[in-house]
Amino acid sequence: MAGLRRIPLYDVHKSLGAQFGEFAGWEAPINYTSVIEEHVAVRTSVGFFDLSHMGRLFLAGPDAIRVLDRLVPRDISSEEGMMVGPTAFLNERAGFRDDVMTYNLGSEGWLVVPNAANIEKIYAWLEGWIGRLNAQARVEDHTMDWVLFAIQGPKAAELMRMLGAPSEVLDLRILRFRRNVELEAAGARALIVSRSGWTGEDGFEVIAEAGEGEKILRKAAELLPKLEGRLCGLGARDSLRMEMGFVLYGHEIDEDTTPVEARYWWVFQPGPKEECVGCPALREALRRGASRVRVGLKLGKKARVVPRQGDKVYVEDVEVGYVTSGAYSPMLRRSLAQAYIEPSHALMGMTVEVERRGRRYKAKIVDFPVVQPSSRPPA
Repeated sequence: MAGLRRIPLYDVHKSLGAQFGEFAGWEAPINYTSVIEEHVAVRTSVGFFDLSHMGRLFLAGPDAIRVLDRLVPRDISSEEGMMVGPTAFLNERAGFRDDVMTYNLGSEGWLVVPNAANIEKIYAWLEGWIGRLNAQARVEDHTMDWVLFAIQGPKAAELMRMLGAPSEVLDLRILRFRRNVELEAAGARALIVSRSGWTGEDGFEVIAEAGEGEKILRKAAELLPKLEGRLCGLGARDSLRMEMGFVLYGHEIDEDTTPVEARYWWVFQPGPKEECVGCPALREALRRGASRVRVGLKLGKKARVVPRQGDKVYVEDVEVGYVTSGAYSPMLRRSLAQAYIEPSHALMGMTVEVERRGRRYKAKIVDFPVVQPSSRPPA
């Protein structure tokens, strides 16, 4: 796959049996066994993902919080050791530059995790605003020398215990993290271990230097069969987020989509700030209302098709929207999709038709999540 970037532990994943594919300019594991097996493992036991195609940008310096505060629409005041997000960087029209997760590192600064397709764009965005604000801050890109793992599922805490995580990590509440964590059973040190549930299930994220990450990955691969868990690729990540109704940049959100249309309230809860890039346009979007609304679509079990981005949605012979992404749900044994629908037809429970390759398939408009997770991170 010429021209693609490889995640730092590419060779290790290859030795563990990963099947690779292209995602957002990266060559990354798509699956190890089957997407369905890996998906079910996350919902019923535990899955281990390498998400190192996502960015790790360190915004350092005494003015780091001033820069970040200007660029996100929600209040980021928080204690050291807390994650703030998901939130977003918006353009002046309130479109998504990216949705990001941020980590409050106290006096050292902030860690910003952007999407794979936007690492260079967000790096330049941060650097540009440091200059515009004349801020005492700098951006460091650690994407290639730090790895990012996600451990997700009802047995996520059990796998962390088996890796040797101390009690203060196992007792983390949602959106909290610890730094410089010794994972004794793996013989490795993590820079950050955080707790969140981006699959809807309980989960942890582990950020480590690449050499330490290799030890963690190999130990996890050894331990997972004892829990009936799986190493997981990006195929299962996509189907898991579809069941929860989580967005993907370049599909559900982009520079021309606002958080109001996307119903992505988390990025500015409890409300947009008075001053940030895009905040005036965001408040205007709230006053004006949406000309399209993101919804879920659930196809019938007999529909042997997965909707894809750009497929049109109809009511009778009237085009009312379009699909942004779709996936097969192993838990429901049917295909799901996300779509933008005109507000006049965005009615939960309403039957519509999705046109795929010249054929139409019935689907029901549903809200998110479409599947209820079996575990939750502790609040």
